[in-house]
Amino acid sequence: MKEAYIKLKERVREKLPASDYATLPADDAGQKRKLVLRAAREAVWEEGFILNPSEMQDMMQKLLDEVFGFGQLESLLRDEEITEIMVNDPARVYIEKNGVILPSEISLEGDDEIYRLIDRIIGPLGLHVDEASPYIDARLPDGSRVNVILPPLSLLGPVLTIRKFRSNPYTIEELESMRTLSSRQADFLKKSVREKKSIVISGGAGTGKTTLLNAISSSIAANERIITLEDAAELRLQQSHVIPLETRPPNLEGRGEITLRDLLRNALRMRPDRIIIGEVRGPEALDLLQALNTGHRGSITTVHANSPYDALSRLETMALTSGIGLPSRAIREQLAQAIDVLVHLERGATGKRRVSEISVMDRSSTGEFHLIDYSADTPPTSSTRFSPER
Repeated sequence: MKEAYIKLKERVREKLPASDYATLPADDAGQKRKLVLRAAREAVWEEGFILNPSEMQDMMQKLLDEVFGFGQLESLLRDEEITEIMVNDPARVYIEKNGVILPSEISLEGDDEIYRLIDRIIGPLGLHVDEASPYIDARLPDGSRVNVILPPLSLLGPVLTIRKFRSNPYTIEELESMRTLSSRQADFLKKSVREKKSIVISGGAGTGKTTLLNAISSSIAANERIITLEDAAELRLQQSHVIPLETRPPNLEGRGEITLRDLLRNALRMRPDRIIIGEVRGPEALDLLQALNTGHRGSITTVHANSPYDALSRLETMALTSGIGLPSRAIREQLAQAIDVLVHLERGATGKRRVSEISVMDRSSTGEFHLIDYSADTPPTSSTRFSPER
């Protein structure tokens, strides 16, 4: 079967230049598919391949995936249960299902096929990756996030990582039914969003921060103007009045870079009701704190951290890298006034993701930070964890 498919590909490549394929408009995908299928059926007949209907259908789909999609990765991309695709080398392609990493049955045809996949992903976006710029973040047309890293940084050869997203984002009710959060937590978060509380979602990689952000954002009123800021656009809000903004890497001459900090400063001039940042990871943290303290309440963002307290500590550290020269105490006072709710997610050994803590900022005692656990039916417990006086 594999030898027959390789022969089929060669014959189709020979036949297409002699057809009308090259003269068709680039956006006429339907007619192009018909020409590819016709060339493939002619090749099957001429070569005398003996295939049953199922084998014939599988071979045609595989060919279409390679010509118009992302080759053998297409079958993985179509599987809604797969949340991550990791191409370590041609013979080692891993997937994540239900929070667990597993080896896939896919085997690529050498590094050349990986490079072709990379070109197909980043080419339409006008991005470039080579030995001089050996890593890049990009996204697929469906919003899935892609990371590429090449030699000499990667010692294995080209490595491709795709973070997939469902065609229909999870709702907060679905997350509740999956026991990612309790009904009490869900009600509290929906109320917090409606009341325009400023929310930070923390957790490690792959804990579901973006998924939860998408879910709770559904509680934002339909008449509010929302501006989203991301390195690679992955948020999919359901409201109609959403303006998505995306950063831009430098060009080949090292110019033209647009950072999250640049986007945030511009977003403040766009009359936002809400500003949603996919992830804070640099000096834009200070600009966000200043925005929250100057009338832009109700914003939501995520941050990598091991606990709500660590999230505050990371935000403080990132704000200090802004170059403004503010003392740590001033940053802490802004944190205490800007942030209302912190939500922390964890992923267990079995891959189960859950909201482990919901924390609130209590400003009644000079901005002390109290942990509030909404998981149990018992009254919430609290303990002081953060104070500008420290």
